[in-house]
Amino acid sequence: MATDRADHGEDLTEDEAEAHIRGVCFKTGPPARTGVELEWLVQDRSDPRELISLERLDAALAPVEAPGALPRGSRLTREPGGQVELSSPPAPTLAGCVTAMAEDLAVLREAVDRAGLVLVGHGMDPHREPPRVVDHPRYLAMERFFDREGPWGRTMMRRTASLQVNLDSGDESAGVTGYRRRWALAHRIGPVMVAAFANSPFRDGRPTGWVSTRQANWALMDPGRTRQPHHADEPRDAWARYALDARLLCIRPDGRAEDVQNVQNAEQESDRGAGNSSAQGSNNSSASGTGSGTSCDWTAPAGLTFREWVRGARGVRRPTVGDLDYHLSTLFPPVRPRGWLELRMTDAQDGEQWIVPTVLAATLLDDPVAAESAYAATEPLSADGDPLPSDAIWRRAARIGLADPELAKAARACFAAAESALARPGASPALRQAVSDFAERYPERGRCPAHDQLDALSRA
Repeated sequence: MATDRADHGEDLTEDEAEAHIRGVCFKTGPPARTGVELEWLVQDRSDPRELISLERLDAALAPVEAPGALPRGSRLTREPGGQVELSSPPAPTLAGCVTAMAEDLAVLREAVDRAGLVLVGHGMDPHREPPRVVDHPRYLAMERFFDREGPWGRTMMRRTASLQVNLDSGDESAGVTGYRRRWALAHRIGPVMVAAFANSPFRDGRPTGWVSTRQANWALMDPGRTRQPHHADEPRDAWARYALDARLLCIRPDGRAEDVQNVQNAEQESDRGAGNSSAQGSNNSSASGTGSGTSCDWTAPAGLTFREWVRGARGVRRPTVGDLDYHLSTLFPPVRPRGWLELRMTDAQDGEQWIVPTVLAATLLDDPVAAESAYAATEPLSADGDPLPSDAIWRRAARIGLADPELAKAARACFAAAESALARPGASPALRQAVSDFAERYPERGRCPAHDQLDALSRA
């Protein structure tokens, strides 16, 4: 009913909002597909401290932003500080996902290389504090929202890069393929992913004392939109409460129901031309809430939650389903349900190491035997009486990584489970080798990629 009403831009009730969240965020079916999103810092090949002008970035990316330029159909977008993101289409197999992303990534790398630039896979820019180069009301409102509580939101927007693995929610069963079990397991392996792939030990050229400064930065931001939801036996209930009780990051002037992906695509198209006056959008596009002009203010009243908004608080116009879908796109927990599960906790990885967290997460959730092993291995990381990891475990993972004995033990077991699954007939030997090589270099030695950066500093 909520969807039918939203087609006409009608106001939403609280019960309709909760039902809509439960319906769209956990679409169920047999787990099959894999996707990956790779964010990259863009640096000058000769001087990593140089700020990259928007004009230079525009010129470098123009050849790959043309329709059909990426052969496997990945979507190229930009982040507020000039980072670039490549998002693969969902693939029916893990190997297919990796192959498709590798081909499109090679095209992107070639384009930036011709411009004297390089894609760098660190969780946080170790040297620069770039200005915001994306001029869109969403990001203006986002900065204002986060600025109320400190500098961490701006840091996240402008200086960080992550790797996100997208997997099907699961089916309605109670077993390892069921969405309830997969939701719990995605959270349980989360601190393992943070610790094993931590890759951001620096800020402003100096060690921060954290192996994942990116994750530490997230922990300082609005907990109602960046930390995991409180556990409930029914994930749909937990997520609906979390979403409704989260504060509004922005309010679009136009609350018409639109598919949120179409809204975001329109924004990303305008973002590409944010530094070019001819591409900033007309007054009409700004008024509709999808242009990149700054005349339209999306700032939300301070402290207003979606639940309060839908109840009619503060005299703000009542929300529609389109507003709710947009609100859901502004929530950033480590595991975000979007009709699938988006695992967001991993630092960006340099070179081809992005393959390993992609393969590890997909294998641990999608292979039934590996899933059971990973669930058992992460039991010590869960809170008392709660199958999900505690906030303290997430912090320890970001601060000391696999120097923590419990995390190190769980990581070794998770990697071993993935390797065993990838040894079965039909699996890719190349993917198994990538996981095995990484495990030998890092988890088996209590290390993560951040230690390579720290070692390089000590040798300098």
